[in-house]
Amino acid sequence: MGFLNGKRILITGISSKLSIAYGIAEAMHRQQAELAFTYQNNKLKNRVEEFAKNFDSKITLQCDVSQENNIKLLFLSLSEYWSKFDGLIHSIAFAPKNQLNGDYVNKVTYEGFKIAHKISSYSFVCMVKECRMMLNPNSSLITLSYLGSKRAIPNYNVMGPAKASLEANVRYIANIIGPEGIRVNAISAGPIRTLASSGIKNFRKMLAYCERVAPLRRTVTIEEIGNLAAFLCSNLSSGITGQIIYVDGGFNIATMNEL
Repeated sequence: MGFLNGKRILITGISSKLSIAYGIAEAMHRQQAELAFTYQNNKLKNRVEEFAKNFDSKITLQCDVSQENNIKLLFLSLSEYWSKFDGLIHSIAFAPKNQLNGDYVNKVTYEGFKIAHKISSYSFVCMVKECRMMLNPNSSLITLSYLGSKRAIPNYNVMGPAKASLEANVRYIANIIGPEGIRVNAISAGPIRTLASSGIKNFRKMLAYCERVAPLRRTVTIEEIGNLAAFLCSNLSSGITGQIIYVDGGFNIATMNEL
């Protein structure tokens, strides 16, 4: 029996089989969780429905987190299937492409900054607000971050402050809803080839650099991130909350390994 048997988990952000959210769904399905999925728009609807079938799920719900009312409607729709559930995977981030290259100070705009924070950070706490009363005790909420929240990384630009905001969100949410028996954590993943990462200039060079200097001398996989997410949604991680946990081959601890 899998260690997520009997758990109901809502997964957001699947757009392809390369998505981190897809690796998370695979790991959770292996551990026998019951899954539900969201899709952003009609363009992704059929694709996500096909992915859901791979995980024995018939629950796919539309949610564009840029529209706050969509988030309310998401959980109203989910309540028709599940009155209560046990976990949320927030794998959503976005910034306009013109904000992800060049000189950060010259390129950043108010609108770009606002969009990056609204989609990548505010959407997480907004989702928690709307689903709070539906969460079972011992539920687990997970979001996805990146080292750019703590270090200045070329071309990551406005997403760095947005991820820093997201990580602060994790701590504040965890502190408030901890007494309800609900845990909140973030996974800070190393760079991975996904549709989202393809928008970052020189991303392949970033991958190659990580392979050279990370202690494990390689990049990580969506399967490895999925395994950690499954653990964090299980009762095995019952004492862990408010944490930013790195799955990056140790890259975040290393310096000057290229020497």
